[in-house]
Amino acid sequence: MARVPYVEASDVPDEHEELLESVLQGKPLNVYRSLGNNPAVLAGMRAFLRSLWHDSGLSDRERELTILTTAAAIDNRYEWHQHVNIARDVGIDDAAIAGIGTDDLAALDGDERTLVEYVRAVVEADVDAVTHESIAALYDDDEVVGIAATAQGYAALGGLIRAFDLELESGTTFHGWDPR
Repeated sequence: MARVPYVEASDVPDEHEELLESVLQGKPLNVYRSLGNNPAVLAGMRAFLRSLWHDSGLSDRERELTILTTAAAIDNRYEWHQHVNIARDVGIDDAAIAGIGTDDLAALDGDERTLVEYVRAVVEADVDAVTHESIAALYDDDEVVGIAATAQGYAALGGLIRAFDLELESGTTFHGWDPR
């Protein structure tokens, strides 16, 4: 059971009700319902995450590879599960998803492997000059910032998910680290 209650729309100010729902899934998510215990923080987190989605300079595919890599690196089942479906929707196949989840990157091309390795280094606070140079050879500075910010933003969200011991939404079964 989650360590904080999952709020309902009636528990938050009217202007925050829509923030409890996933725009993509069209339903309230436990992560947002838990953050709804502090509506101002919910609004701030949703604005931050929206900025990472729209302003990071990444393609949808690159963004989802970054988020999946972050979820796998921090062993966050909830975030992984949410983004497996999103990754599929943006054209990432199950072999690539499984590769990130099981640390077998053979299904990714060289540039995507570099991205995944960089994201892991960011999340693990292990970016050295060689790692930075490898990503900088593929992306402009603003995109490198977008990658690192997305990785760390989702690592922070993962920390909240872990602190609150959030469960998957009712009726949902974990995809597994290898969803094939």
